[in-house]
Amino acid sequence: MAASSTTTSAYRQLPSVDRLLAAEALVNLVDSAGTALVTDMARAALDRARRDIAGGAGAPEQAELVADIAHRVDALVAPRPRRVINAAGVVIHTNLGRAPLSRAAREAALTVSAGYSDLEYDLERGERGSRHSHPESLLQLLTGADAAIVVNNNASAILLALAALAEGREVIVSRGESIEIGGRFRIPDVLVQSGARLIEVGTTNRTYVEDYADAITEDTAAILRVHRSNFAMIGFTETPEPHELAALGHERGIPMLNDLGSGALLDTAKYGLAPEPTVAETLDEGADLALFSGDKLLGGPQAGIVVGTKSFIDQLKRHPLARAVRIDKMDLAALTATLTSYVKGKAEEEIPVWRMISSTPEQLGRRARKWLRGVGVDGLNVVNTTSAIGGGSLPGETLPTRALSIPAAVCGEGGTEGLAERLRHASVPVVVRIADDQVLLDPRTVMPDEDGDLVVSLREALQGG
Repeated sequence: MAASSTTTSAYRQLPSVDRLLAAEALVNLVDSAGTALVTDMARAALDRARRDIAGGAGAPEQAELVADIAHRVDALVAPRPRRVINAAGVVIHTNLGRAPLSRAAREAALTVSAGYSDLEYDLERGERGSRHSHPESLLQLLTGADAAIVVNNNASAILLALAALAEGREVIVSRGESIEIGGRFRIPDVLVQSGARLIEVGTTNRTYVEDYADAITEDTAAILRVHRSNFAMIGFTETPEPHELAALGHERGIPMLNDLGSGALLDTAKYGLAPEPTVAETLDEGADLALFSGDKLLGGPQAGIVVGTKSFIDQLKRHPLARAVRIDKMDLAALTATLTSYVKGKAEEEIPVWRMISSTPEQLGRRARKWLRGVGVDGLNVVNTTSAIGGGSLPGETLPTRALSIPAAVCGEGGTEGLAERLRHASVPVVVRIADDQVLLDPRTVMPDEDGDLVVSLREALQGG
């Protein structure tokens, strides 16, 4: 009887929905999130409290209920994904959205999303047009290709190319290139979905052009070369040069498709990095189609780009799958703006990825020292370290950098892991790197206009510790 009386008392202590909604925090929330949502969340909070009481718990305080409701409403209506400052020093960070967009790309996407556009309308002729025409002329100029098509990502580009050119037939791939491209998506699986049949040749570490030649039959539709953009293979290895495979394909009347992954338009060796085949070089070497991403070394939005021989590109454009994987208007606008920066010769200046790659350690050191002064905490240092390219681009390649170092002794509660966690929960979340018992913040991957926010978030996190 006593337990039943206690439970009944706990139920009676619960406030009504109207009383909860009268709390100042929820009154303000109603103005921004709407009455219906806040009311629903209040009712749900009371339902949870009643279930907890039935299980033997006491009645929560009204302030606790209000805080819970406010937190849940904020979680529902806050913009997602959230803006994050990347201080980890990984230029193309897959988990943080890969390449950040240039100002021109952002403005182009905003402009085209604000109203109507000539997405598929020819203003000259006053009739239906093609969304492919917008980036095609720029890609032709930049790569020397006969034609181009853009879809929503590079996996879609591979899927479409194989479905259009090789459905029901064989595609030859080296065993050393039968790779996983991220998120457990594997080249063999993509081939299966396209309707093509995979014919693997060679061994994991050594494949010769003769292996491809011996595998060609009347049922062979294409040779597929997959660039190892997300891992490196060293030691006792052998891989045919792209021009050798292209020559073999042309001799046998079979197209050679080269999946470049990143698709660089600039010479990476100029920046002290390993040479990455450019798209133009790939086509010059004889590839019939080159396929690559828009949001890696290109530095644009998520997109899959295919350039090459017009007759093959036309087959891709006509295939029913092309509609299912087509690029949307905002990404198309952002991509076109990004390509325009290359055409103008301003990639280093305007495209964040290339601005980051081309930044010198001296420039980065000045920014790191500015952060140090702004935080105003003793024990912080500026150290020499390295930045990674990341994102399935130039595996293992790094660039020298200067980073702000926060030793574990200065990090506060929880040491380096505790500080990293508090930074992730700061007013503007910051993602950092932990190495050698210190938290490192690398200016290379922090936008110049984010310096102030980073210092504020770092102060919050250090004080919170």
